Amino acid sequence: MKEQSKTRAKTTQNSLEVVEALRELGGSTLEELSEYTGFSTSTVHRHLATLRDYNYVIQEDDVYRVGLQFLTMGGYAQREIDAYPVIKEKVDQLAVDTDERAQFIVEENGQRVYLYTEVGQSAVKTGARIGKRGELYTSAAGKAILANLPEEHVYEIIDMRGLSGEASNAITSKEALFETLEEIRERGYAFNKQETTDGVHAIGAAVTDANDEVLGALSVAGPAHRLKGDTLTEELPEQILGTVNELELHIQHSVS
Repeated sequence: MKEQSKTRAKTTQNSLEVVEALRELGGSTLEELSEYTGFSTSTVHRHLATLRDYNYVIQEDDVYRVGLQFLTMGGYAQREIDAYPVIKEKVDQLAVDTDERAQFIVEENGQRVYLYTEVGQSAVKTGARIGKRGELYTSAAGKAILANLPEEHVYEIIDMRGLSGEASNAITSKEALFETLEEIRERGYAFNKQETTDGVHAIGAAVTDANDEVLGALSVAGPAHRLKGDTLTEELPEQILGTVNELELHIQHSVS
């Protein structure tokens, strides 16, 4: 029975590797997938056929692509978060009020995940998109989340994910990270000064429920030449903290 279980788990793992390869390649033929994954063409074809039957993969002539069934499942997971409707409303409003990119980020398995994002009129493209993952300690919202988690959980995340950094300004030591997290707790919000993307600054603040459990964090991101001085240190933090307060009040009243 244990051997059967291991075989089934390995089969699932291989299917997921095929899906990841399709995403990374942006669509692929059977032969290209076989070469990329190292699986035989017969093995790849078997996984693709099953994934296609369940709409997780689509086939156009001899090219396979990731299917929209993943969007169906992602939308379901997104809406499973009780506060999602008001989170979306507040992010939309924050994008309008700031004219920049606004987003709500959650923590999952030690990473940051974009739950929802919207752009204002002056927003620039940063690569942020719903579902995108990254390291918590390199983003404003991610650091705000870390600052509100129990210390032992933060250590677990560091041990699991490391501190490799995504840009030249990223934090690279535990000591520097914990000093930063203490500053965030005192200040109430976090900065990201080109730690994720060169030329981009961001400000983020955590959102908690009535039990002080972290739900995620709101943040605003924009070009460094615009998000600087009082705009970065006073105006945007005030807007974000005000929106966080409104969101937390709504969440508390909706469950009371």
